[in-house]
Amino acid sequence: MNFTATGIPYGQTHSFSKIVLDYLNESEALQSFYHLFPRRESLAAAIKAKSQHHQNRQLLSDALTAQYQNLDKTPALTNNIGLLKQPNTFTITTAHQPNIFTGPLYFVYKILHAVKLAEYCHSLYPEYNFVPVYYMGSEDADLDELGHIYLNGEKLEWNTKQTGAVGRMTVDNELLQLINRIESEIGVQPYGMDIMKAVRMFYGKGTNIQTATLGFVNYLFGSYGLVVLVPDNPLLKSVAVDLFKDELMQQHSSGIVARTAQLLEDAGYKAQAHGREINLFYLMDNGERLRIEKEGGKWKVLGSAISFNETELLTELQSNPARFSPNVILRGLFQEMILPDIIFIGGGGELAYWLELKGVFDYYKVPYPILVLRNSFLVISKKQAEKINKLGFTGQELFLSPLGLKNKWVKAHSQHNLSIESAQVAVKALFESLADQAAPIDPTLKRHIYALQKQQEKNMVELGKKFLRAEKKNYNDAMRQIDALKQHIFPQGNLQERIDNILPFLASWGPGFIETLYRHSYALEQQFVILEEH
Repeated sequence: MNFTATGIPYGQTHSFSKIVLDYLNESEALQSFYHLFPRRESLAAAIKAKSQHHQNRQLLSDALTAQYQNLDKTPALTNNIGLLKQPNTFTITTAHQPNIFTGPLYFVYKILHAVKLAEYCHSLYPEYNFVPVYYMGSEDADLDELGHIYLNGEKLEWNTKQTGAVGRMTVDNELLQLINRIESEIGVQPYGMDIMKAVRMFYGKGTNIQTATLGFVNYLFGSYGLVVLVPDNPLLKSVAVDLFKDELMQQHSSGIVARTAQLLEDAGYKAQAHGREINLFYLMDNGERLRIEKEGGKWKVLGSAISFNETELLTELQSNPARFSPNVILRGLFQEMILPDIIFIGGGGELAYWLELKGVFDYYKVPYPILVLRNSFLVISKKQAEKINKLGFTGQELFLSPLGLKNKWVKAHSQHNLSIESAQVAVKALFESLADQAAPIDPTLKRHIYALQKQQEKNMVELGKKFLRAEKKNYNDAMRQIDALKQHIFPQGNLQERIDNILPFLASWGPGFIETLYRHSYALEQQFVILEEH
C-alpha cells in the first residue's frame, strides 16, 4: 500500500462556504468573531490563557478512569489520562456525535487531525504535554443524521423504533441485521472479516451507542493515545451547574448569540446557529431529550408532564446535573469548561457556528480556543488513479463539474477545431468597423450597432457550446467513463468524505490505512489533501 499526497487550497475544491474560506484567508470582516488565528505564533498565547483558567483536572481524570474501566487501554492512552492531572497538560479537541460505525469519513479525519496537532504542539513546546481528545456528542437526538451509513453508494439505515438521545439508544435486532448486511458486502475483502469482528465486539446487543462508539473508536485510535470523552456523566455535568443555573434563571446566552448573529449577517454571512430563550434540554430516564421552556413562574419540560417551580428546579439541578443537556449554543462552552483545551478542530459548519459563540465565552470568562478547520482528504485507489491518468486528468482537475471535465477532455482530444475565438475577434472587428462607418452619418446608430454586436457575441458563444455538444457525441465512451468516475469519487455529487464510510477502506487496506491517513495529515497547513494510491 503506497500513497502520495498532494495539497491544494480549499478554495480550488469549490466545496467550502464563503465564511470558511474568508476565515482561512483572515478576512478583516471576521477577525472580531474569534480570538487567535490558527498559526504557530498563536499557540503560546492560547497556552497562557488556559493556564490562567482554573479547571478541576482531578475530576476530569476520575471521570475518564471510570469511563474506561471496562476497556483495554494502550500504554499511550493510560499515559495521557494520567497527564491530564498535570497543570502543564493541554488538550487538542474535536467533537462529533456517535454516528453508527463512525458515519462519514470526516469523522476519522478530524480525530487524526487532533492527534497530529497534539504531536506538532509538543514538538514546538516540549515542556508541555498535549493530549488529543474526541468529545462525543452522545446526547444528540437526530437519528436521521446519525443512524445510517453509505456503502457502495447505497444508504443503509438503522430502522429502530427507539427515540431520544442516540447515545443512550441500545443495539437492537435491527442494528444487528444492519451489521449482517454490511458484513455480506465487505466480508470478502482482504481485511473485511477482521474489521467486522471488531464491529461485532463493540456493537453487541443491549450495548448503548455511546459505549459502543467509545469502544470502537478506542479500538481504532487507542494506539495514538486518543482520549474519548463521553460528557453524559454526572461528575462532568457537575462542573457546569452554575452555568446551567444562570441559563435557566437569566437566559443570557440567547441575547448574546442573537447580537453576534446579527453582526455576522451585517457583515454578509448567514448565521448558522440560532439559540432559544433557554439553551438546555432535559434528559428523561427513557432517553428522550426534551426542550425546557419557562412559562410564568414555571419551567416546563415540553412533551412531558414535568414542570418545576424555581426551588424545585434548582434542587433538581443540584441533585441530577446529568439530566440537563446543553444545545449547540452551550455545548462548546461546557466542553471548554471541563477540558484544558487550546485548539478546537471542526468542519466548515462547526467553525461557522463557533464564530457566533465568542461573546458567550467572554461573558462567562472561559478562554475561547483556537479554531482549526479539520483536515480533508480525497482518497483515490490505484484502479481509480489508472482511469484518471488514462483520461488525462490531474487530481486537482477532478473538482471540475462533469460538464467541465467533459469539455476539457473533448478540447484536448478532438481532431477538429472547436474554438470560436478567431471568429469572435473577426465579429468584433466587423462591428467596430460598422460603428466607425455609421458615426459620420448618424451617431445614434452606434448604439444600435453595439446592441447587435452584443446579441451576435451571445449567439457565437451558444454556437461554440453546440460545437462541443456535437463533438461529445463522437466520444460517448469517454463521456460515460467521466460520468462514472465522477460519481464514484464524488458520490451523490458531494465530497467523498461527507458520504462514504471508513469500513470499506479498512476492509480493503486494513489498519495500515489509518496510519497512512495519519502520516499524511497536516497540522496547521490548512490544505485539502488528494491521497492517491500507486
